[in-house]
Amino acid sequence: GTCLLTTMSPQARTLIQNKGSDTLVNVAQAWAEAYPEVNPEVAVAVSGGGSGTGIAAMINGTVDIANASRSMKDKELKLAKKNGQTPVEHVVGYDALAVFIHKDNPVKSMSLAQLKDIYARGPKVTKWSDMGITVPGCKDEIVVVSRQNNSGTYAYFQKTVLGKGGKYRQGTLDMHGSKDVADLVEKTPCAIGYSGLAYATDHLKMVCIATDGADACVAPTVATASDRSYPIARPLFMYTNGEPQGAIKEYMDWILSDVGQCILVKKGYAPVREVKCD
Repeated sequence: GTCLLTTMSPQARTLIQNKGSDTLVNVAQAWAEAYPEVNPEVAVAVSGGGSGTGIAAMINGTVDIANASRSMKDKELKLAKKNGQTPVEHVVGYDALAVFIHKDNPVKSMSLAQLKDIYARGPKVTKWSDMGITVPGCKDEIVVVSRQNNSGTYAYFQKTVLGKGGKYRQGTLDMHGSKDVADLVEKTPCAIGYSGLAYATDHLKMVCIATDGADACVAPTVATASDRSYPIARPLFMYTNGEPQGAIKEYMDWILSDVGQCILVKKGYAPVREVKCD
């Protein structure tokens, strides 16, 4: 396939275009910023916009690496092939998809079924009092925060929590990015939202999640995402057009090296294998 590397004069540097998942954008930027120390000839341009945006760019052949927090769909792969692209999937890390509530909310743990009762079409739970909960500063109605539908996080939460064919309820507040979810929940006593673990702050509370029928809940951490014991953990992907070659291969190899994986860990994600980091 043709290589989409453009050279920026006068320094004659190779530019790698990297686009997609909002979950991955922070670590993708950190990788891009650290890489010139490894190879000053290569610049990596990173942009977010959601998994769907990165995958669309891969289908159109306008990006070297697409970031995604979900796998490409069959119809996307077909469309890519029709356009002469052959996307290859690389797992670059794991993420715990955390459920955020306001720090004054007394809830400690929830089951996947309880989350579904709040988020699913025709919700069974619309007020905190439906769960026997009183939240200080909240009139009772749950403010249900979600993501826009081109988000891989939205798609993964839908599949894992709402189940196959499950639809989201109406009236959710759909935020453009993961950080927007965290910011809104932090300021809204009645709110519940979900985002990658990397967006957690000290001003938010994360819910311990139980699988239905399980006695114990599991908290979202790098360790529980790594060993997949946390029920809403997922792989994070980078797609290249064909097996990576040249500068793109070197960059991908570095991302999967101990150094690259330790940058990922520092940003709050779980590595693809055990690594020793400083």
